[in-house]
Amino acid sequence: MIQVLTSVWALLIGVVLIMLGNGMHFTLIGLRGGIEGFSSAELAIVTSGYFAGFLSGARLTPRMIKRVGHVRVFAALGSFTSAGLIAFPLIAEPWAWTALRVILGFCMSGIYVTAESWLNDSSTNETRGKVLSAYMIAQTLGIIGAQGLLTLGDAGTSALFIVASILVSISFAPILLSASSVPVTEAARPMGLKELFSGSPLSTVGIFLLGCVYATQTGMAAVYGTQIEMTTVQIATFVAMLFAGALVFQFPIGWLSDRMDRRKLIFGASMVAMAACTLGWISGNNLMFMMSAAFVAGGMTTPLYALFLAYTNDFLPLEDMPAASGGLVLTFGVGAILGPLIAGWSMEHLGAQSFWLVLAMTFAVIAVYALYRMTRREALPVEETESYVSVLPTASPMAVETAGVWAAEQAEAEAEAAAEEAAAEEAAAEETAAEAEGDTTKDETPKA
Repeated sequence: MIQVLTSVWALLIGVVLIMLGNGMHFTLIGLRGGIEGFSSAELAIVTSGYFAGFLSGARLTPRMIKRVGHVRVFAALGSFTSAGLIAFPLIAEPWAWTALRVILGFCMSGIYVTAESWLNDSSTNETRGKVLSAYMIAQTLGIIGAQGLLTLGDAGTSALFIVASILVSISFAPILLSASSVPVTEAARPMGLKELFSGSPLSTVGIFLLGCVYATQTGMAAVYGTQIEMTTVQIATFVAMLFAGALVFQFPIGWLSDRMDRRKLIFGASMVAMAACTLGWISGNNLMFMMSAAFVAGGMTTPLYALFLAYTNDFLPLEDMPAASGGLVLTFGVGAILGPLIAGWSMEHLGAQSFWLVLAMTFAVIAVYALYRMTRREALPVEETESYVSVLPTASPMAVETAGVWAAEQAEAEAEAAAEEAAAEEAAAEETAAEAEGDTTKDETPKA
């Protein structure tokens, strides 16, 4: 692992800095929006704007790269991102913030595509899985660290927005200076919804609903904290707990995923998350209960994303996986746009605690649908499933496609190794039987 990190450390540092700046701005929107007097519905629209831009960027960036190259696209998107972050405190209007969020979502998606292209080009078939894992950990640590930086300033001033802009600006230096080659960026055309649903109904429906959950958690958590009058430190801790849980639960859920029916694991993780959100709903603003609920609910969300991707790949040939991954990212993005709008409307009309209620009900629908799908299709034998790979919802289609193909190749390699081992054991058994037969024949030969 140390050898792998040595080859990509500069890229990973750049990713951490990007996530520090982007993670700060996500929480700052809720904090500053509350100070400016924005309603929950208005902040929900602002939140959804980011995911609308992100979805557009994922589709258009590969075309831009083909036209003008990686470096120019990366530099241009970085400039717009830095400018957009500084502009938030200058124009404190919901319509302006929504437009800025669309721009930031578009730019960040393009930045991820470009950075992940370089990261993928810097790894080999043997190291790609470890590089992907390191990349996902770097992203998560950056988001968690961003919440700590928020406690060092006042959301009512421009200082924290400026800090976020600076972090994003300097993040490009290690990436550009370490990326010597020009990688090939080919994003597969997303698989159509009808074909995707036909191949894996559970993943199609589940990942749409999970998009609603993830965007609500990341975009509306700070709004919820502001409405129930949490302090800045408490809000930052609350958001950090969502991602800290993902770090803790990712490995055990991934370990279980390769050893049992994934539908049962999806059902179980959704039920656990629903229970955690129900606890948050009935907590009566008890800080300890809310932090625990955020830790568990957030800890289930990210592994569920990777579970749905892995479950889809279980039923697809290798050549269809990139297109299916693109289709799932698109489906997730649509859910991410709608999720905050539903949560914002609920918080506006039913009170702040409906933040938890919306999340609990969405997880419940995922669990019920997973239970239903268990009655419609036989479970795939564990030895025939693809390998589980940690993939974050913040990853672009580039990383998702790479992870899917790598998982399939690993599963294929494991199957070939198992077949070779079985053949070797069979040959050894035949040789042992032949030797035993020879000894028996020798013993039965009559003596002169």
